[in-house]
Amino acid sequence: MKKFFLFICLIVVSTTAFCIDSSIAIVPQPVKLEQKQGSFILPHNITIQTVETTDLKQTLVDLQKRLSVPTGYKVSVSGNAANAVIKLELNKTENKTLGDEGYTLSVAPKTITIKANKPAGIFYGVQTLMQLFPPQIEDSVLVKNVEWKAPCVEITDYPRFGWRGLMFDVARHFFTKKEVEAYIDQMSKYKLNLLHLHLTDDEGWRIEIKSLPKLTEVGAWSVPGVGQFGTFPVPPPNATRTYGGFYTQDDIKEMVQYAKERFVNIMPEIDVPGHSLAAIAAYPELSCSNGVKNIGVASGESIKDWGTHTAIYDDNLCPANENVYDFLDKVLTEVAALFPFEYIHMGGDETFKTFWQSSDAITALMKKENLKTYEEVQSYFEKRLEKIVESKGKKFMGWDEILEGGIGPNAAVMSWRGAHDGVSATGAKENVDGGTVAAKMGHYVVMSPTEYVYLDYMQSDRLMEPHVYASLRLNKVYSFDPMPKGLPDEYQKYILGAQGNLWTEQVFNFRQAEYMTWPRAFAIAEDTWSPNQNKNWDDFVRRVEAQFKRFDVEEVKYAPSMYDPDFIPSLNADSTLKITLKNEVNGLEIHYSFDNSYPDKFYPVYKEPLSVPNYATQIKVITYRDGKPIGRMISMPLDELRRRAEHRNDDDD
Repeated sequence: MKKFFLFICLIVVSTTAFCIDSSIAIVPQPVKLEQKQGSFILPHNITIQTVETTDLKQTLVDLQKRLSVPTGYKVSVSGNAANAVIKLELNKTENKTLGDEGYTLSVAPKTITIKANKPAGIFYGVQTLMQLFPPQIEDSVLVKNVEWKAPCVEITDYPRFGWRGLMFDVARHFFTKKEVEAYIDQMSKYKLNLLHLHLTDDEGWRIEIKSLPKLTEVGAWSVPGVGQFGTFPVPPPNATRTYGGFYTQDDIKEMVQYAKERFVNIMPEIDVPGHSLAAIAAYPELSCSNGVKNIGVASGESIKDWGTHTAIYDDNLCPANENVYDFLDKVLTEVAALFPFEYIHMGGDETFKTFWQSSDAITALMKKENLKTYEEVQSYFEKRLEKIVESKGKKFMGWDEILEGGIGPNAAVMSWRGAHDGVSATGAKENVDGGTVAAKMGHYVVMSPTEYVYLDYMQSDRLMEPHVYASLRLNKVYSFDPMPKGLPDEYQKYILGAQGNLWTEQVFNFRQAEYMTWPRAFAIAEDTWSPNQNKNWDDFVRRVEAQFKRFDVEEVKYAPSMYDPDFIPSLNADSTLKITLKNEVNGLEIHYSFDNSYPDKFYPVYKEPLSVPNYATQIKVITYRDGKPIGRMISMPLDELRRRAEHRNDDDD
């Protein structure tokens, strides 16, 4: 009878409510899950029956390791074992509901069976199965005194979208092949299947191009610096450039194979015509200014005036220079041969036209091609680039700026700017997002809007995070629906899916990359895999906390920012400061102090907006759950809150 009270009622994908064990905490949430009576107890001798296919070779290696290392049990694999306790089967007759990536998982007291139409489905079924075992199953050493059991369940699961991705910017700061592979390991466990590698930018060219050796001899190296990236001084001409690195073509091949074995595709991005300072540092003649305004590979100094949208230094390739197209043909010949994925991303974002506007060559090009605006100059460039990409047997993708000036006939769009003043499918000016515009024009789209999925944004109060110009809380990511609101049914087929983007200007090492990715990538996994109508924030938090325990075992870093309260300052009528505190996670208590001491559970509990005592200089807060600290101690200067309140009042005026 006591066990009954350990059960909680949850609404799952069907509209029917039923009770499941609170220990079942799968991310992303399966389409359908039904708990049965009993548990599967892992035996000391484990036989796995599987199909003969090379596609599952690494899946089996990983499964054997994860089942044997922490348990100390013996695990064997057979193609035909009558005594198998784990069975991996491909359906003889296709289950159309499952598609290529879906699966069914049956956990009974004596056997576990995973069935799918394709090997990818078997892989995803295995990932779900592992989340049913205790967190210690992820350990890399023998663990004693753990009951290795999984609850009996029946699961039917398949993805909502085919494109479920993360973008990893390895250009601003370089990450090794092993670190990229670790990132692939982490994302694939949560059914994310697309790694977008941002390989080139102003701060570095990270892929070996054998026909253009200076791209990595020169373009892969910058002046080292640690601090607030983007505010560093311009390095002297003779500064030693020792920070950076690049992937050899053998490295790329190994990463692609590593990802393939985990059912992840890698899409390369070569960001042009803007964001090309690293390429121009290697080959100055590629810019319209012929390198006159070239400072070498950017090293953290400001190279653009974002207030006026003008370029301080010329980081654009020159669309009027025929050598640029020869250069890109060479680059893409080698890139296309390295990456089997169907798309190559060619950037196209944030191309400030400052130096095009003063270029005689651009003026002549505009006259020759009857181009009226500099957006049309970029469109001319993008359309020629699209033909080069297609000549290599690949499909062209770019950021949503490629819509401006006219999009190429077959281009796919990655929509990042959200709602903005753009051009609709009919050519009229209106406030739209690039994804909606492109889909209505019959172009394929990946949704990646800044306000929902930019993982470089701060996760908590800016006092607690590396400073970036915007914040993005976990609950905001979880509220994201990749299908644009109001998009008519006939155009929804053009939405391939969505991805989160980790730009790394302020990410100097891999541990910080993990911190910025997780837990927000859990939300992206659920946004793209699970049915949108079944989202439940409180239940998602419960399941995320279960994944934290697994990451603790694996020693993967994650952000505890969801436990930090929001500070919402305002001014009373008498200009005194008022502070509202708001928790992202429900059920927490905020304890606070104004006297500079460190609060604990014996301090006052926040219940209503606070008036600031005379002469106080700071407020300290910490969140508790069930009498135990769960959040970080935050010391907030009251001067900072007053500045924010005054700034908000100015904005209101």
